[in-house]
Amino acid sequence: MAKASPLRSGDCLAGLAATSEQERVAARWVLADVPLPRFLDEALIPYETDEVTRLIIDGHDRAAFAIVSGLTVGGFRDWLLSDQATPEVLARLSPGLTPEMVAAVSKLMRNQDLMLVAKKREVVTRFRNTVGLRGHLAVRLQPNHPTDDPAGIVASLIDGLLHGAGDAVIGVNPASDSLPDLVRLNHVLAEIIERGAVPTQSCVLTHVTNTLQAMAVGAPVDLVFQSIAGTEAANRSFGITLALLDEAHAAARALRRGTVGDNVMYFETGQGSALSADAHHGVDQQTCEARAYAVARRYRPMLVNTVVGFIGPEYLYDGKQIIRAGLEDHFCGKLLGLPMGCDICYM
Repeated sequence: MAKASPLRSGDCLAGLAATSEQERVAARWVLADVPLPRFLDEALIPYETDEVTRLIIDGHDRAAFAIVSGLTVGGFRDWLLSDQATPEVLARLSPGLTPEMVAAVSKLMRNQDLMLVAKKREVVTRFRNTVGLRGHLAVRLQPNHPTDDPAGIVASLIDGLLHGAGDAVIGVNPASDSLPDLVRLNHVLAEIIERGAVPTQSCVLTHVTNTLQAMAVGAPVDLVFQSIAGTEAANRSFGITLALLDEAHAAARALRRGTVGDNVMYFETGQGSALSADAHHGVDQQTCEARAYAVARRYRPMLVNTVVGFIGPEYLYDGKQIIRAGLEDHFCGKLLGLPMGCDICYM
């Protein structure tokens, strides 16, 4: 899997990358002949020691998988590019695909292939508005302020709305983790949305444990934010487990603040996060990233942003690698049934 990946500086750093183009092409030939069911029988990260692997295997829908169960990775690529892979068929297939399957097939695809297939898969989510409809682009508005001053946040927020931004989410990165400050920020955003009858949702981008505390004291939380990764160890380095995310998801849904839907989670991911935490288990960074989408899929999120390039050039070195990574993430997330966005950070 790793040696079949396009050149990625993070895989080089981890000692996993192909050492030449000849070796990379040879790895792709071998990968193309791997039957898809093999990914269910041979876990890349052991089932016994990783809760993300258990989530992937235990939640797999074999009935949905039957559509492509007789294919190899190479055959799956050809099928995805064929007229048989209609939007309706891809929607039915999503629960039958594992992150490793979609990561594997992405390694055999050109950039144009990734775009063509991802374009077929429409993923629509709803909270206070609807996101993901074909032909529509939703944009996050992030009116941060260095001291979390409400007046400064509101000024930036109104300016952004006047420019047509914020239909995906109005999200604030707080300068403080103080619970009173976080509660106040949630009230500020909720008041602006309510007074202006703005058809969007708000989110304070703090750690999920802070959001749980804020909800417990009555904060008007729309979306729960959290950065996630594709291995149990990487998620623990973020201070989270699936049980904690389960608790936050249930708490947010119980508030019933959505008017047209109940997609209440907002996740961010990034290639290289598992390697950065020394929690990649010898798996390439793109496959680890796809495994993070299995975590996200569990919670039917409103939004998932891949923050491409955020961790730095030691993981994605240049524009070529960043563009490829963004296309891979979009392709893999959409095939798994996620509403994918992209926040490019070229460092």
